[in-house]
Amino acid sequence: MRIDAHQHFWAIADRSGQWPPPNLTAIHRDVMPADLKPLLASAGIDGTVLVQSLPSLADTRWLLEVADSEPFVLGVVGWVDMKAPDAAITIAEIARHPKLKGLRPMLQDLPDAEWIDDPALDPSVAAMLAAGLVFDALVKPEHLAPLTRFARRHPDLPIVIDHCAKPDIAGGDLSHWRRGMEGLAAMPQVCCKLSGIVTEAGSPPDMDGVGRVAEVVLQAFGPDRVIFGSDWPVIELAGQYADWTEFAEACALSTLGRSAIDKVFGDNARRVYRL
Repeated sequence: MRIDAHQHFWAIADRSGQWPPPNLTAIHRDVMPADLKPLLASAGIDGTVLVQSLPSLADTRWLLEVADSEPFVLGVVGWVDMKAPDAAITIAEIARHPKLKGLRPMLQDLPDAEWIDDPALDPSVAAMLAAGLVFDALVKPEHLAPLTRFARRHPDLPIVIDHCAKPDIAGGDLSHWRRGMEGLAAMPQVCCKLSGIVTEAGSPPDMDGVGRVAEVVLQAFGPDRVIFGSDWPVIELAGQYADWTEFAEACALSTLGRSAIDKVFGDNARRVYRL
């Protein structure tokens, strides 16, 4: 089974004042299962992980309803205010839904880069561990140090870094990012999604730079801890679903070899997210 472990759905009418803004015309529209199904079929993708894109419990509940009606959605990564006084209760409640597989605080949008390095999150982490949930880390390079400290405090919590931590491919200096990623890769509970990097590579995207980032991630995390994701529909800001799928597969093949393809494009997602 080939899995896209990172895609989104949204109804634009429910997102007034929220991302995506109207000037992102390619994705400022309703994004629904019927739009994705032909792309999955053409790319030979059998199932997906549906990921939140609003810091809203109501949105997470809606995504779970969508997952109930669409068999190709194998799991959902949702959102909870993990520092709320009742966060642990809320996590236990929504985790009763069998397709909730993880939670993702939108760290890249928070004003405090150190938000994640806080013992106040401990009750939420305990609730996630009890429910068997994964922590998706939506981060940028400036978050890698606090994320590393968080990961050290919680060695039993599965962590998946989204979008390779969004390195500044267009800017060209990847040294700080690389050190941070290699440090995280040294911890066995941390995985990384090969996703969301074409949109960080300028316009038109520097695909040589994207390839270099992919190579670093594939070498650091290895065949068992890299997970393919499309970041659809956001990928449409810089490219097409099929093109990214083919490019990512070529990167995995050249860096890790044929034996890694089934792992990166399915087996790792199934294991980590318990699909």
